[in-house]
Amino acid sequence: MATEAPAHGGYLDILRAPHAARLLAGTLVGRLPNAVGPVALTLFVRDQGGSYTLAGGLIAAYGVATAVGQPLLGRAVDLKGQPRVQLPAAVLSALGMALLALTGIGHLPLAYAAVVLAGLFTPPLEGGLRALWPGVLGREDRVHRAYALDAVAQEVMFTVGPLLLTLLVSLRSPAAALLVINLLGVLGALAVVLSEPSRTWRSAPREAHWLGALRSPGLLALLGAFFFVGLALGSITVASVAYADDRGTPSVYGWLMAALGLGALLGGVAYGARQWSGAPERRLRVLVLLLAVCYLPLVLTPGPVAMTGLSVLSGVFLAPALACAFIVVDRHAPRGTVTEAFSWLVTTFGVGSALGSAAAGPAIELAGTVSGFAVAGAGGLIAFLVLLATGRVLGVPAAPGTPAADARHAVGAGAPTAVHSEKNTH
Repeated sequence: MATEAPAHGGYLDILRAPHAARLLAGTLVGRLPNAVGPVALTLFVRDQGGSYTLAGGLIAAYGVATAVGQPLLGRAVDLKGQPRVQLPAAVLSALGMALLALTGIGHLPLAYAAVVLAGLFTPPLEGGLRALWPGVLGREDRVHRAYALDAVAQEVMFTVGPLLLTLLVSLRSPAAALLVINLLGVLGALAVVLSEPSRTWRSAPREAHWLGALRSPGLLALLGAFFFVGLALGSITVASVAYADDRGTPSVYGWLMAALGLGALLGGVAYGARQWSGAPERRLRVLVLLLAVCYLPLVLTPGPVAMTGLSVLSGVFLAPALACAFIVVDRHAPRGTVTEAFSWLVTTFGVGSALGSAAAGPAIELAGTVSGFAVAGAGGLIAFLVLLATGRVLGVPAAPGTPAADARHAVGAGAPTAVHSEKNTH
């Protein structure tokens, strides 16, 4: 069930809270290097005279290193605090990309070492921000709206980031763009860790366990589902390139990706404008099902105008599903593992996206562009089936005192901590 949010309780209310706008902006800027990393590496390698195969290899190495580093750094944040991990990681990641920009691709082992360093130390700013929201915003309904705002802001970043990169390349060179983008990333991380909420935040005491956040069955179920959501999104990216090639108009690809982002933006804004009651796990199943259903019409591959409209539709439920997933992570992460748990979601989604891109390529070569979009539809449906099959596990959140109730460990706006938890809405 949903109700309209009061006028004073919308996104502006979130951004007016002390520290909120700074934390959101700093996190988005800090994540720029990772958001544009694949595109930046491709442009750099091609400018250096390297092949697309080499660019793909470096991107893969960067992606794998990021997937490994995110949960490890997230666990370190939970144990040591944000400033002691986020800023050094941001600096080391930037140094890795700077090493690549300054030495080029002439010595391949060094180039691969540079991108692995950059990926491995990509700071877990995304998970860190979500750990800060309860202390900054207090009331749980505001925290949930902040998750929706976060998902919307990501769509803006993934649109603006490549445009900024293209501008920097046109003004100077891909190497200069790599340096500037990563310098901005360090400045973004610096803005976050110098803020009062970040400096004073401490994770709740945690039970020593080698699995960390992964000992939660509910979290594992969620990660399994969002692996396939990521797979669907990754396959759409590759299939859209093939669609543009089929039409003989490369620019169509940009329009399709922009349309998908626009759909996610619109869906996220609409989702965050309402207050939702009921268990978020049940709501997430509905959102993922709607997401899968909206992927299916892409297999029709109509003309560019209609295909652009279908791309908008395919993105509408993406941001709402992500925002709802953030709430579910918050409810199922074991005590003291909130940043690590969010980092696992980022990692799983990213790995799924990479494998979706890899799976769509052979599918397109074997059966044409339609099959690439079919992979997306199948991924969405499997994600829904995973949530359906694990409904009993997801229906048992972690005990009270887990992340959403641990806002007392952060300095915020002075509002009461999340006392009206959705844990009792079953």
